[in-house]
Order: sequence, then C-alpha cells, then structure tokens
Amino acid sequence: MTDLALSLGYTGLFLITFLGSTIVPLSSEVAVFAMPFLGYNVWLVILVATAGGFTGNLVNYYVGLKGSGFVLSRYVTVKPQRWQQAERYFQRWGVYTLLFSWLPVIGDPLTIIAGAFRCHLLPFTFWVLLGKIVRYLIIFGVASSLVEQF
Repeated sequence: MTDLALSLGYTGLFLITFLGSTIVPLSSEVAVFAMPFLGYNVWLVILVATAGGFTGNLVNYYVGLKGSGFVLSRYVTVKPQRWQQAERYFQRWGVYTLLFSWLPVIGDPLTIIAGAFRCHLLPFTFWVLLGKIVRYLIIFGVASSLVEQF
C-alpha cells in the first residue's frame, strides 16, 4: 500500500493518511517518512498528511455522532458499566483527550467516542489538528536526527 501511495504522490499520501486515520488498520508513517527523501516538499507533506489524517478522523467522528448506536449495538459489545466509565472519563477530560488522537490503537476510537458523546465540532477540529501536526513534526524531527547521524 505504501508503494501505491508513493507512486501517486500527494494524492496517495492523502489517501493513505485518510485510511490510516479511520478504523482501517493501516499505517501511514512509512509513506510520510519517505516522501521528503524522495524529493517532496516537507511542509507540503505535513499539510497533506494532516489534512488526510484529520479527514479520516472526521469520518470517525460522524460514525460516532450518527451511527454509534447502530455500530456499537451490532458490531461491538461494550458492557454498560464500561461505557459509563468511558463517558465519565471523556466528560471529565473531554476534548483534551483528542490531542492524543494520533496514537496507535487508541487514537481512532477516541474520535468515534467524541462523536458519540456529542463533542462540539470546533474543539474537536482544534485538538485533532493540533495532535496531527505535532505528530508529523515529531516524525520529521526524528527523521532529520537519524539522517544527521548517518
């Protein structure tokens, strides 16, 4: 999948980061990491990857907002006390947890929960975008450190 994304340039990058930010188990880090070394503009890579990742998380948000009852009742079994615990946690820490939406495994479900708990779209957008931008800046910071060592 990474080869396909790299062959499609920025469009492929958008697609792979979009899919990787939904509940599809796909990693986009290799493509994001490789593109500047293949001659792509690092700032444009960060912008496109952030846009793709945010758009994928926005799909998750709307799944939670519009379809959480359907999806959770049919495909996911959650004990009522666990759901109440998650609800209390999200209500307590709320939108700040979305800063960690970029984390593997837990990040994508956080964006679904935000929709299910009716998080307002403006704070959702702010915290998810901030998290995504920080993620890619860290990736490129680590990448440039590694390149300097070799």
